[in-house]
Amino acid sequence: MTWHWLWYLLATLLVVAGLIGSVLPALPGVPLVFLGLLLAAWADGFAHVGAWWLLLLGVLTVIAIAIDFIAGVIGAKKVGASRYAVIGAALGTLVGLFLGIPGIIFGPFIGALLGELVAGGTLRKAGGVGVGAWLGFVVGSLAKLAICGVMLGVFAFAFATGG
Repeated sequence: MTWHWLWYLLATLLVVAGLIGSVLPALPGVPLVFLGLLLAAWADGFAHVGAWWLLLLGVLTVIAIAIDFIAGVIGAKKVGASRYAVIGAALGTLVGLFLGIPGIIFGPFIGALLGELVAGGTLRKAGGVGVGAWLGFVVGSLAKLAICGVMLGVFAFAFATGG
């Protein structure tokens, strides 16, 4: 009896955890999806999913990580945020990563809000900038989920066609 199926089970668990993490930001979602797909390819001896496909999946992972980081910043800029608010959104996102789900969800909002207030903006404008940063976070989360879907489609295509 072979234990080969355990690798596929672990790969599936990593992908599922990654999909959950791409929506609920407590887990590094897209990197977990990538690791799960890499493990599945390895378990297959890279017979169906080879280096070029894995490189494409890696590039998609890097794009998703970049989107995750800059989405709040872009959201703040779209609503006319000051330089301090944009820096605040970036710092709020970074600090939020260490504060669990509430920090990740509210970090961009609070950072942009505080940055705009430091820049001399009104509370009303700062609130709008904070909402813009938060909407950027939501859009970034949806983009990560979409990229995960593309990654799964690429992997399935490569596996089905023999890479």
